[in-house]
Order: sequence, then C-alpha cells, then structure tokens
Amino acid sequence: MSESNSPIAVLGAGAWGTALANLAAYHGTKVVLWGRDPQQIAAMAAEHVNARHLPGVPLAPSLDVTADLAAIAGASLILAAVPAQALRGAMRLAAPHISAGVPVIICAKGIERTSGLFLSDVLAEVLPQNPAAVLSGPGFAQDVGKGLPTAITLAAKDAALAERLGQRLAVPWVRFYHSSDVRGVEIGGAAKNVLAIAVGIAAGRGLGASACAALIARGFAELTRFGAAFGAEPGTLMGLSGLGDLVLTCGSAQSRNYAFGLALGRGTPMDQAVAAAGLVEGAYTSAVLVSLAQRKGVDMPIATAVDAVLTQKLSIDAAIEALLARPAKPERLS
Repeated sequence: MSESNSPIAVLGAGAWGTALANLAAYHGTKVVLWGRDPQQIAAMAAEHVNARHLPGVPLAPSLDVTADLAAIAGASLILAAVPAQALRGAMRLAAPHISAGVPVIICAKGIERTSGLFLSDVLAEVLPQNPAAVLSGPGFAQDVGKGLPTAITLAAKDAALAERLGQRLAVPWVRFYHSSDVRGVEIGGAAKNVLAIAVGIAAGRGLGASACAALIARGFAELTRFGAAFGAEPGTLMGLSGLGDLVLTCGSAQSRNYAFGLALGRGTPMDQAVAAAGLVEGAYTSAVLVSLAQRKGVDMPIATAVDAVLTQKLSIDAAIEALLARPAKPERLS
C-alpha cells in the first residue's frame, strides 16, 4: 500500500479534529477518528455527523469513528487534534499503538502550563522516535468543514517532510504552505489566542474599532518580540501562522478566545463566560506565556494584562487604565 493510500489516524473528535479527519478522507483514504467520549462516538457513528461540535457537515464515507485507541494501530500518519493541555496525556495513551517513525502532526495551539514546554517539545518527550510537525494558521473548523477556501502552514524541522505531509493532506479548498520553522509556527498559534481575548474584551467593553485595531497591531508587536527571543524566523510571524491567524482570531466570534473576551468585556462572570465559550486555549496559555516572556526579558503588556484579568489580580477597567497609562515611546516591533 502506498503512503498516499495508507491509513491516517486523527486523535480528538472536537470540531477541528472532525474537520481535519474529513479533509484527510477526501480522496478516499481510510481515516480513523478517535474520541474519548463513547456516547458521542456512538452518536457520530449512527448519525454520520458530529452534531455536537461540527453540525451540518456529514462525515466522509471512508472515515471511521472510534473510542478504542487500539484502532489507530497501523496508521502511517497521526494528527493530534486534542487540546494543548491534554496532548501529553493523550499521546502517552496512544504511544503503544503508534509505530516508530510515523509522523505526528500537532494540531493544537498552546504551551503546556505545567512544564512551560512548547507542544513539539512535549511530543519529543513522549514519542522521541516519531518526527513532529505543527499545523497552524487562519482556519476555523466550520470553514474547513464546509469547503471554504483556507490557507494554513504545516511545519517540520525537515522541510521535505513538511512539504510531503502537506501534499498528502491537500484538498482543492485548502492550500498548505510548508515551513521548517516549527518554533515560529507554534509560537504564533499559542500567543494569538491570548491576544484575541484582549481584543474581545475591548470589543465587549465598547471601546470601539480603533482600540481593537490598536490592540491587534501592538499585540502583533508583542508576538514578534516573543518569537524573536525564542528563535522564530521573522517571516514566519509575518505569515499565515502569525499575523494571519492573529487577524482571524481577533475578528470573529467564531473564535472561542475572542468570544470569551467579548463576554468578559460585557460583564459576564468568569465561570459563565467559560461555560458559554467552551474550551478557551488562550485562558490556559496566558500565565505560561507571560512567565516565559518574563524569563527572557520580553515586554508583553497586553498579554500580561489579560493574565492579570483572568487571575483576578486586576479588574478589566484597571487593566485598561494601566495600558493607557504606559509611557509613550517610539513605535517599533522590537
């Protein structure tokens, strides 16, 4: 069996995992989609749709759903679409069923809170014999699932591997750009979630489009400084997985991070905002992002303000006042 026709496994039956599984199955490739909730998986198998997370998008005919991790054995490619903070645990469980050398594409966006590690480093600890790749960029699950035009970045340390994986997953409506800058791609995906919360808060507070635009621009400056400190290539941060994803995430209520910030800005209590938005990766990433920035001496006032609000060290109004009171200085990214 050629690589192009060999099975692919997707871990995580949320909206993004389901959209990616459908994409991988587009050419008739056998795809196994694993989810941890047996009841949800049973419903998906019976109804041929992920009604909970991706309604209105039928499952591809060659896509099998399962709650049994053993079913991923024999896959020649793994897409890990579980939440960032669950990646280590999920990959530990999956490890006995993944052959050495099989590439694993990380499809989550975040930084592990407990260790301060980027997700590619988490994967290297759990599966040291499996090459890691990172998928990131401006793509909502609903858009990908519905076949709307999208362009995203797939990065691996081996650029040839990244290109090959992108070609294998390519479909008419998704354009894959390949990169060898793994760190830059994962930094863009992690940092933009925190910054989207800030823009959502500003919109919810009624601060106006000008304030939101300023937050996006200065937030991008923070992302760029952080990326430079950790070895990201400037061109990566200017591309799809940096600026592109930031613009998307900060401009639509389809983004859970933006929607969460919007609710907070409108005065919704924290627990209710979390319940309404669902999984908010930026809320889990803010503290570790700020901690890593401080360790490197990187100034990230917007991300710091978001973390202060989420940890209830500052009220929203106090955080806004503190940002506006910062001393004026020349505008630059560095």
